[in-house]
Amino acid sequence: MDLLRRYLRLLRIRLAARRRPSLTLHDVSRVPGRVGFTDTDELRHMNNGVYLSLMDHARFDLMLRAGAWERMRAAGIHPVVTAQMIAYRRSLVRGQRYDIESRVVGYTAKHVYIEQRFVVEGQIWERAFVEGRFLRDGGGPVPIAEVAEVVGEDAGAQPAPTWLVEWSARVALPPSRAEAPSTWEDAGGDVA
Repeated sequence: MDLLRRYLRLLRIRLAARRRPSLTLHDVSRVPGRVGFTDTDELRHMNNGVYLSLMDHARFDLMLRAGAWERMRAAGIHPVVTAQMIAYRRSLVRGQRYDIESRVVGYTAKHVYIEQRFVVEGQIWERAFVEGRFLRDGGGPVPIAEVAEVVGEDAGAQPAPTWLVEWSARVALPPSRAEAPSTWEDAGGDVA
């Protein structure tokens, strides 16, 4: 995605969030968009990597409108994506309008889980699930209970769906300070 276009989108989201209704993190945020020329690949449909960047922007809208962004930044906390999955149903093409819908679906002690959808005329075209966690600006993870206290949420009231927690465990990589050698083994189609 063109860097200037990316920052212009973020600025537009920040300015629009001030005029739009407040939300909770469990409400559905809707961010309108239109597929731009630089969003597409050689087949003239939206590049799969662009979806992920646009989802970042839509999560920013949700955090801004829920008042969570300012509180986290004041506390020296920032979110990071630790895992995500997306399913594509139909291709968005150049010039097409869509909405990105986002909402928090649950928490564990370490992670927050967010569902995001690309919607055209009321129909889901793509759906993603994002796992995130929070870090201190000076380094180190922040437990969800602490983040929840900072943003005024009760994380215990909305546990993450079991299947998302199981998915997370299956795709998790070793911690950043541990070894993670790249070895490919043929185990009947399974990769260890």
